[in-house]
Amino acid sequence: MASLNVGNLGEYLREQRRTAQLSLRQLADAAGVSNPYLSQIERGLRKPSAEVLQQVAKALRISAETLYVRAGILDEKERDELETRAVILADPSINERQKQVLLQIYDSFRKENAAEAAAAAAAEADADVEADAGTAAEPSAESPLDAPDAETPLK
Repeated sequence: MASLNVGNLGEYLREQRRTAQLSLRQLADAAGVSNPYLSQIERGLRKPSAEVLQQVAKALRISAETLYVRAGILDEKERDELETRAVILADPSINERQKQVLLQIYDSFRKENAAEAAAAAAAEADADVEADAGTAAEPSAESPLDAPDAETPLK
């Protein structure tokens, strides 16, 4: 069976399992998946679902989002946003209204920064186009050696 392209998920899972001092069978039992299936995931032969990754993450006591990124289900930026939201929502020292306000402020900052980044990228692209147009309009300076000499007859 050929190995699937799931990044280094299997290696990462094996490393986390060993760090937690769990056997393959113990982790499989804790995650509620079969031992052979977990072995195939670790060897890169199977691509697990998000649900299985969540169960494995819970058994290993690590972030499910980290496994989602490793498996290619989630990109790094999305993971950071989800983790930030999870931390805010899990904070017992603030009430629900405060959590919602904080999330709204967080969203507004992200949108503002994305808009600024898009504007900067557009301005940079415009500058590149103008620079390219400027060099195309300039006459090229030929070397005197490249141009035929008007006084020398061509053979």
